[in-house]
Amino acid sequence: MARFPSQTPAPRSRRGLLAGFRIRIKLIVLHTCFSLALAGILILALRPAVSEVVKQAEAHEAGVILAALLADGDTGWAADKAGVNVTRGAAAQVGLAAAQAAQLAAEPRPITLPSSRPSPGEDMASGGILNGPAPTVVAFDKSRGEYIAVSVVLRGARDAVVRLYTLVTIALLAVYALVAAALELFVLPQHVYKPIRTMLDADAALQEGRFDEEIIPDADIPADELGEIMRSRNASILAVRRHEADLADALRRLEEVATDLKRKNHLLETARRNMADADRLASLGLMSAGIAHELNTPLSVLKGLVEKLDRGVPVSTTEAALMLRVVGRLERLSESLLDFARVREASSASTLLRPLVEEAWTLVRLDRAAESKSIELDNAVPADLCAWCDADRIVQVLLNLLRNAVDAMAARPRQGARTLAVIGETVARPTGRAGPEAEERGWASLTITDDGPGIDPDVMARLFEPFASTRLDAKGTGLGLAVAEGIIREHGGVIVARNRSDASGSTGAVFEVILPVGETGMDTGRTEIGVPRVIDSARN
Repeated sequence: MARFPSQTPAPRSRRGLLAGFRIRIKLIVLHTCFSLALAGILILALRPAVSEVVKQAEAHEAGVILAALLADGDTGWAADKAGVNVTRGAAAQVGLAAAQAAQLAAEPRPITLPSSRPSPGEDMASGGILNGPAPTVVAFDKSRGEYIAVSVVLRGARDAVVRLYTLVTIALLAVYALVAAALELFVLPQHVYKPIRTMLDADAALQEGRFDEEIIPDADIPADELGEIMRSRNASILAVRRHEADLADALRRLEEVATDLKRKNHLLETARRNMADADRLASLGLMSAGIAHELNTPLSVLKGLVEKLDRGVPVSTTEAALMLRVVGRLERLSESLLDFARVREASSASTLLRPLVEEAWTLVRLDRAAESKSIELDNAVPADLCAWCDADRIVQVLLNLLRNAVDAMAARPRQGARTLAVIGETVARPTGRAGPEAEERGWASLTITDDGPGIDPDVMARLFEPFASTRLDAKGTGLGLAVAEGIIREHGGVIVARNRSDASGSTGAVFEVILPVGETGMDTGRTEIGVPRVIDSARN
C-alpha cells in the first residue's frame, strides 16, 4: 500500500466518517459496499421473474397430475411422487372459498390457488428465495362428488434457480473484482497514487526549502484533472517566487535609498553647519568696515590725549575721564565682536530678551553704519520678558532680521527719522498634545516690523531656503534667514514672515520669532553688555 506523508486531518465531525483514512482504504470500503449492494440488487431484480417461471412450471405439473387423477381416479401413484401433495374432500378441506366452490361445481375447469401452507417436503430455504410455497391446482370430481387439490414442488427446478442466483452473483462479483483489481494494479497507482505522491513530495520540498525540487516536472504531470491541479500549483509557486524576488529587490532598493538618504542627510547637516559658519564669517567680514569706522573716532581722541601726555603736558580730570570712557567703549566693541564670533559649548538658559535686541542693534549699527544713521530702534520688549534659549545664537537671529530690515528701509529712502520697531510679549498657545499635557503653554514672542517695500510674493514661499535672497551682492550672503530659521527650530520655536496689512496702507515686512518662555530672575551669566557666553551656531 502506498504511504503518503501524514497531514493533520480536520475534525472528523466536519469531514465525514472516512475523512481520516487513506484513499486506498476508502476505495476498499467503497468496493465492499458496492459488492454487497450489487448482490442485493441482483436478488431483488431477478427474484420476481425467476419465481414466476418456477411457479408456473409447478402449476403446470400440478395440472397434469390433476388431469390424470380425474381420468383414472387412482391417487396412489401420485402420492408416491416426491414433492406431490394430493388432497380430496369438501371445499373447506382443500382451501376453497364458497364462491370458488360454486364456480367449480358449475364449470368443471381447474383453477389455480396460491397456497398459504407449505407442501410436504418443501425446501424452506429455496421457498424463501422463490417467495413461498408452490401454487395449488383444484378441480371438482363429479364422479365422486368431491374436490381434488394438487400441489407440486419441483425441487430440482428450485435448486437450479438457487444455483443460478449463486452463479450469476459470483460471476458479477468476479467481474467487478477483476475491474477493481485492474484499477488498483494498473490504473490508480499510475494515474492517481503516483501524481498524489509527486505533489506531496513537492510540497515537502517546498516546506523544507529545497527550491530545486518544489516545482513538479512537466514529464510527471498527467493530462487530466490532477494534471490541471499540478499545473495550477506550479503556477502559484512560481508567482509567489516572483513576488518574493520583486519584494527582495524592492527591499534592496529601499535599503540603498535609505543608505543614500542617510548619507545625504549627513551631508545636508554638514552643509547646514557649514552654512551657519559661512553666514557668521560673512557677517563678521561685513562688520569689519563698520568696526574700523567706529574705532577711528575714539582712537583719534585717545591718540590726541596720549600725544599730550607724551609731550609732558598733564591731562585734566575731565580729559582722564574722557580717556576712560573711550577705552571702555573700545572694550565694549571688541567684546561684542568676540561674543559674536567665539566658539563656545552649547547651552541654553533662561535669558532676558531686551538686552539681546540691544546687542544685535549695536552689531547692526557697526555693520550698517551709513544705512542706520536715520533709523531709530524702538525696543518695545518688556524688561522682564525671558525665553529659554542660547543667547549668542538668538543674537545671530536678531542680527540677521534687523540687518535685513535696515537694508529694506534703506532701499526705500524717505525724509526724516524712521523707526524700526521690535515688540515683545508673552502669548499662550496650545501644546498640540492630548491628555494631561493638552493645556496651553507660554511662549515669548518678538515681532520686528519695518516700513520697507515688503517681501516679494514670489520669494515668500521659499523665503527661509538657502540663497533665497534677492540681494546677493557685497552686503548679502543669501544664508541669513535659512540660518535663523534653523536656529529657532532647534530651540523648539518658530519664525514666520508676512507683509504689513494695517489700515493706514503702510508697507513693510513683519517677522515674528516665537520661543519657549523662560523664568524671570534667573542668573543668566550675562557679560557687561548683557550677552550670555554660550554656544556658537557653528556647533548646531
